[in-house]
Amino acid sequence: MDKLKQIGATALIAALLGGLSACDNMTTRQRDTAIGAGVGGVAGAAIGGNALSTLGGAAAGGLIGNQVGK
Repeated sequence: MDKLKQIGATALIAALLGGLSACDNMTTRQRDTAIGAGVGGVAGAAIGGNALSTLGGAAAGGLIGNQVGK
């Protein structure tokens, strides 16, 4: 099981690095929305531990991130 966690962590890091490179052409508001959705999704998964809480957290985080710089 530890090997599976290592593979998952490596895949997560690769996805994050790839995602950050995609933010180069984004406006500040788009970047804040994406960051908010990511943080909200992680928080929702940590709190609820299921897909619905992850999606709800991502939606709420994206909305908050979108409104922060307004």
